[in-house]
Amino acid sequence: MRIVDTIRKFPAGMQVIPLLMACTINTFAPEALKIGGFTSGLFSNAGAATAVGMFMFCSGATIDIKQAGEPFAKGFVMLAAKYVIGTLLGILLGKAFGPLGILGITPVAMIGATTNSNGVMYGTLAKKYGVPNDVGAIAPLALNDGPFLTMIALGASGMADIPVKSLVAALVPLFLGMLFANLDEKIRDMCSNAAPFLIPFNGWTLGAGMTWDAVIKAGVPGIILGIVTLITTGLGTYFIFNMVFRRHQRPLATGVAVGNTAGNAIPTPKFVAEADPSLESIVPTATAQIATSCVVTAILCPVLTTWVDKMITKKYGELDRSDFEESPEW
Repeated sequence: MRIVDTIRKFPAGMQVIPLLMACTINTFAPEALKIGGFTSGLFSNAGAATAVGMFMFCSGATIDIKQAGEPFAKGFVMLAAKYVIGTLLGILLGKAFGPLGILGITPVAMIGATTNSNGVMYGTLAKKYGVPNDVGAIAPLALNDGPFLTMIALGASGMADIPVKSLVAALVPLFLGMLFANLDEKIRDMCSNAAPFLIPFNGWTLGAGMTWDAVIKAGVPGIILGIVTLITTGLGTYFIFNMVFRRHQRPLATGVAVGNTAGNAIPTPKFVAEADPSLESIVPTATAQIATSCVVTAILCPVLTTWVDKMITKKYGELDRSDFEESPEW
């Protein structure tokens, strides 16, 4: 049976499909996940923090501090642009409509979906539509994996009471991964192989804390969230990126490639609620909305990036990549 190949045909399938499977079991037979022992430790919602923490460690291991220069500069510009745009959207949503947001979209879901990007998708699109050193920007972009930046935005805006200890706890796995991988390249290789294996468990443990009621409620709001993420952070980052890096002989579509929501953003509401229990009630719906945004942007982000590149090529001609250094494969 080609189980893995079949799952990978779906956008973000390796995380979303296990999430929906666990959600189904938790809806109709919740006690099956609570029989105790290793079964509950691995397959119930109690294992979510461990699964996400391990994945963040592996994500941190992808950051090579020796890769300096323009690729890092590009990554930090795109990271900052996407983060600022997403944070402002969440703050405006919270100020205008309160913590429950509008159309069921909460500030937590908005910031969680818009500030996190899919590094694999970015790398694939950057390699096709950017110049060679654009691919290396994926390393700084790894910093938006997980809940850390979302928690800073919510805490700084006053929309959540996030203790400093919780912020540090959210960041430690990422930086430990980066530290050890930069001390020993073999750790980076190990983590690169381990990360794909962890993704389905990450999705499963999160789904084990959800029911189909939350998924259904997330339908239209989740689709809207995905479209907002694509348009605002994709096109917004595109314009900022090309304003900063003017030495290219024509604009690049690279910035559009961060206009998506990564599967890593799905556990964000749970971590925020652990830091501020008053937000616990929004976790299931916000999680489902972010998962929906992940699927929507996985489909539409490549489409929009391709269209933008075609418009640029039509106006400026084909891109000459000969003047740019190659980045390492990521």
